[in-house]
Amino acid sequence: MISRRNIRVKVMQTLYTLEAQEQTVKPGEHVRILQKHFDQTRQLLIYLIYFVTEVARYAETDSRIRSSKYIPNEQDLNVNIKLAGNEYLWKILEDASWQKAMGVDKPHLQDNNELIKRLYQELVTTEEYKQYISEAGREKKTEKAILEFIFTGLMLPNALFENHVEELFTNWDDDGEMVCQLVMGYINKPQSLNFQEIISKDKWEFAKGLLQTVMDKKDVLMDLIKPKLKNWDPERIATLDMILMQMGVSEFLYFETIPPKVTINEYIDLAKEYSTPQSGQFVNGILDNIHKDLVRDEKMHKINFKANP
Repeated sequence: MISRRNIRVKVMQTLYTLEAQEQTVKPGEHVRILQKHFDQTRQLLIYLIYFVTEVARYAETDSRIRSSKYIPNEQDLNVNIKLAGNEYLWKILEDASWQKAMGVDKPHLQDNNELIKRLYQELVTTEEYKQYISEAGREKKTEKAILEFIFTGLMLPNALFENHVEELFTNWDDDGEMVCQLVMGYINKPQSLNFQEIISKDKWEFAKGLLQTVMDKKDVLMDLIKPKLKNWDPERIATLDMILMQMGVSEFLYFETIPPKVTINEYIDLAKEYSTPQSGQFVNGILDNIHKDLVRDEKMHKINFKANP
């Protein structure tokens, strides 16, 4: 579910947090911080799916409120609630993994009722919604399409919704694109995700391994990095640049399945996005030089860090 790029971002953030701490890192604390980052990804995913379902289910709420008016008019008594019975909606609501995630993360406790109502009221004015309720049957294609429209055509373009999500989730900028893809995949195939395993076991091992390698092999990594800094003072280099270079060299040395070219490209992109305007070129130059030296000296024998004390 989670890409290796996002894993690298979370390892980078964990290392940055540890670097900023003045006190000694307690045993297991680095893994707990890393796990918290992945928990935030799961919580964001749950919240976005939850919001889609709540906007769809508001059709029943709207019908109930309007019919209970002191003097309801004909429109109040005949609110179309087809959307609340959407087949794909109910596949989500009946998903055991989803129900368990709702119990753990409790997205309904957020202050979001007015925004849900507002988005629903905007929805019912759209041509997509009017077309949906005008059709008597429940074709799978249209059942799916209206939920997709709620998400991509209604929620994501809405500035109020985006601000709301940004306030709740500091990881929106980091995870938003990937999580939105996961939401779309889940709408298309409800019950296809295991929300209790947001990251697969092999990717979790990669994340922990990369984090642990940089921490345990920092002296080895810096012995390779420092000679390449030339006139640069290591103390004045951006902290994120140094962390990204350490992660990159770790992958060169200790991660057998990752081609060096992939490693270099990944860390160039991360440096451009998360560090200074010059960081991409800087990190590229250092990692490329280290890689060439390792190849020249026949030291590119990737060995798991645990087997190379």
